[in-house]
Amino acid sequence: MYKRVLLKISGEALAAGRGFGVDAVFINAIAEEIVDVARSGCEVAIVVGGGNFFRGVAEQAQHMDRVAADHMGMLSTVINAVALQDAIEKTGVYCRVMSAIAMHQVAEPYIRRRAIRHLEKGRIVIFAAGTGNPYFSTDTAASLRAMEIGADVLLKATSVDGIYTADPKKDPTAEKFQTITYMEIIKLGLRVMDTTAVSLCKDNNLPMIIFSMREKGNIQRVVHGEKLGTLVTA
Repeated sequence: MYKRVLLKISGEALAAGRGFGVDAVFINAIAEEIVDVARSGCEVAIVVGGGNFFRGVAEQAQHMDRVAADHMGMLSTVINAVALQDAIEKTGVYCRVMSAIAMHQVAEPYIRRRAIRHLEKGRIVIFAAGTGNPYFSTDTAASLRAMEIGADVLLKATSVDGIYTADPKKDPTAEKFQTITYMEIIKLGLRVMDTTAVSLCKDNNLPMIIFSMREKGNIQRVVHGEKLGTLVTA
């Protein structure tokens, strides 16, 4: 169904419930799913978070300068990107990490045209270090990169199978949305993505699908048009 997608994976998801670090078994399983999608003919770009190592807005950073804390968070995403790249390339598929912060020995610098060329050649591209700027989350980076590379859809893989009226882990009466608009997310104050990312998608009419990555094969199903999770449109 989709020719080119951008997949957003949170750092917490890569920890697979352990809270800190990278779960090797889980990251290998996710890599295999991503490779299956790429081999089916879909061009795949990925943005990874860094919350499994450090979050600039977390309690551990509350006494730090915000810019310094955000820079630490960006570097955390590079660790995750390199780990995911390693897992993907073990399957025999080429993968490139492109960083918004220059670190030539570890990753390529982010250049839009080069990223698009990698995708056209069938390589998986992982965007690391967010936007390279403090005060912007990796959700915002995902929205920005999706539009820069001309992705058909932004896929956000989470631990929850869609958007709910409240946190389903805390409120058993929470109801799931099958579809929702970006404006409704902002008005209802739903914390599925930060407001900057939501507004960016809304202004550029970029559809987004929130779905669970806990069930094996879900990434492939979403890419091929199965109705999973919650569809967000303008």
